[in-house]
Amino acid sequence: MIDIKFLRENPDVVKENIKKKFQDHKLVLVDEVLELDKKNREAKLKGDDLRMRRNSLSSEIGNLMKSGKKDEAEKIKVQVQEINKELEENEKLEAEYSTQITERMMKIPNIIHESVPIGEDDSKNVEIEKFGEPVVPDYEIPYHADIMESLNGLDLDSARRVAGNGFYYLMGDVARLHSAILSYARDFMINKGFTYCIPPFMIRSDVVTGVMSFEEMDAMMYKIEGEDLYLIGTSEHSMIGKFKGQILQKADMPYTMTSYSPCFRKEKGAHGIEERGVYRIHQFEKQEMIVVCEPEDSWKWYDKLWSYTVELFRSMDIPVRTLECCSGDLADLKAKSCDVEAWSPRQKKYFEVGSCSNLTDAQARRLGIRIKGEKGNYYAHTLNNTVVAPPRMLIAFLENNYNEDGSINIPEVLRPYMGGTSKLVPKGKQL
Repeated sequence: MIDIKFLRENPDVVKENIKKKFQDHKLVLVDEVLELDKKNREAKLKGDDLRMRRNSLSSEIGNLMKSGKKDEAEKIKVQVQEINKELEENEKLEAEYSTQITERMMKIPNIIHESVPIGEDDSKNVEIEKFGEPVVPDYEIPYHADIMESLNGLDLDSARRVAGNGFYYLMGDVARLHSAILSYARDFMINKGFTYCIPPFMIRSDVVTGVMSFEEMDAMMYKIEGEDLYLIGTSEHSMIGKFKGQILQKADMPYTMTSYSPCFRKEKGAHGIEERGVYRIHQFEKQEMIVVCEPEDSWKWYDKLWSYTVELFRSMDIPVRTLECCSGDLADLKAKSCDVEAWSPRQKKYFEVGSCSNLTDAQARRLGIRIKGEKGNYYAHTLNNTVVAPPRMLIAFLENNYNEDGSINIPEVLRPYMGGTSKLVPKGKQL
């Protein structure tokens, strides 16, 4: 959510930003907010005037009573009662205007960074840089589900019977590999100086609306029926929510945290959930990183965060590239975002395995996350980035480490988490 003072002083800038995001239907919100804001400020001034009159009359009543002029005092009491009624109605009006302003402000997108490329959708995203040489071997690489099944590590049929499409059973070496990657990612981020955290896997609605737009919430979140609780779609939600309503000390900044959690997503509006494979699923596990920092430091942290994901993947010999998200592909709260994509030698193209975002003060305003400054309190900036999200990441891992005989190489950095294993062998084969 942007600063209403900024909107009040720069309505044309806000409107131009909306146009850059190809959300022209939201242009009317700016004028509506300006009109409601004007009425709200008039109501507040009227309320202040009514209170001053009431206080003045109340003092006069006291003086009259002391002087024994009870009848005159009673007449003024009637005036005070009328003011109280008028004040009550005015306060209701103030509350109504404030609610209407907030509802509209929550729908107006954050101001995007000047470097964001302008485009309608993800087809206009721009490649920034490649890391590692993408290789296509001279032998066929099977579909990732087939590789997992050859290792006796995936059971989709049973998962469908138990929960439906979009769920899976990982077993044996594949399940161990999945956990090994998460454990390695955890230690990787701890070694970068981040504090490890396991957060709540459910959050209340006021946290949900603080960390994302209403459209995202509807498309992603599973609600617990009968309770004010939602299953998290990413641990960023509960990690940023940890600071809700807090005034942070400047000396404690920045907060850098890495978290493990399961994630649950409806994937509403997606192109269907695959019956085979684990690319688009309702449930997965993820290692995430978040930063809460001083406003002037957020862009420095943005570059650090995505570089950590690149470094992690390259340490496992997986080629990746970074992709700048265009204006139309940015969620409303994001000022700038880039995707990290891993190379798929089977498909001969890159695919998304992580996303890094700077939300500037948009989440902090919604959640009331402020820093105590010498000249007053101000809003923090928040950032988030995927460290690694298996089992999707397993697709890139298995394809890039697949040998012609069907075995899978285990990079050196993962071997301590795999009991020293250097290679996975398909069932029925002995190498």
